[in-house]
Amino acid sequence: MPRFLDVHARLDGALIRKLQNGPVDEFGIIYLNILYNPEVEQCFCLIEAPTLEAVQKHHDKFGIKCDCIIEVKTTT
Repeated sequence: MPRFLDVHARLDGALIRKLQNGPVDEFGIIYLNILYNPEVEQCFCLIEAPTLEAVQKHHDKFGIKCDCIIEVKTTT
C-alpha cells in the first residue's frame, strides 16, 4: 500500500493517541508513526493509505488542515 507523509500544525495529544492507536478507518488509513516538533509546533505523520484522496478525506473528517501531503517510499 502507498505511504504518505503529511505535515500540519500541532494536534491535541488526545487526538494524536486516538489516531495513532486507532483501527483502519473507512478511508483505509493506517498510522505508522506521528512525529511532533514542539519548537515549530508541527506534526509529521507517516501513514499508509490507498490514495492521496483518501488521506485528504481522512484529514477533512477530523478538521485537520495539511500544509503538505506527499507520497514517500522507503530506502530498503
